[in-house]
Amino acid sequence: MVKIPDSLRSVFSATVHERDGTYVVEVPSGELNHDAVSLGETYRIAVFDSPTTAQDEHEPASADRAQSDRQRGSSGPPVEEGEIRDVTIETTGDQGDGIAKVDRGYVVIVPGGQPGDEPTVEIEQVQENVAFASVVDIDPRAL
Repeated sequence: MVKIPDSLRSVFSATVHERDGTYVVEVPSGELNHDAVSLGETYRIAVFDSPTTAQDEHEPASADRAQSDRQRGSSGPPVEEGEIRDVTIETTGDQGDGIAKVDRGYVVIVPGGQPGDEPTVEIEQVQENVAFASVVDIDPRAL
C-alpha cells in the first residue's frame, strides 16, 4: 500500500489555461467545499501528464457510472469500498504504484500497475481525494 503523507491535502485532475499572460489551474469547487484548499492561500502542487481531456473528466464514461454518481452525489468520492471496477493505469507514482483516474478525475492507486494496464480492481480504502485498490483480475495483455 502507498504511504500518503499527512501533508497531502488534495488529489484531482485539472486543465492548465493561459489567461492574461499567466497560467491558471482550475481547482474543483469540491476541494474548497471540503476545506482541502482555501481562497487566497499558496500551495505546492505536483503535475503529472495525463492522456485524459477536460471533457473526459467531467462526463461519466457510461450510463451506469452516471447513475452511480447521481446515487452517491457529485460532492463525494465516486467509488465505494468493496466496489469492483475496470480501470486503466495512466501513470506510475513516486513509489511505483499504478495511478488510474475514474469519474470526475478521481484517483485510484493500484499497487504493481503499469501504464496501459487495464485490470479489474476492488476498491479497498476510500478517502475524500484518493482510493486504494487491489487487482482482482489482471489484464491479459499485461502477461
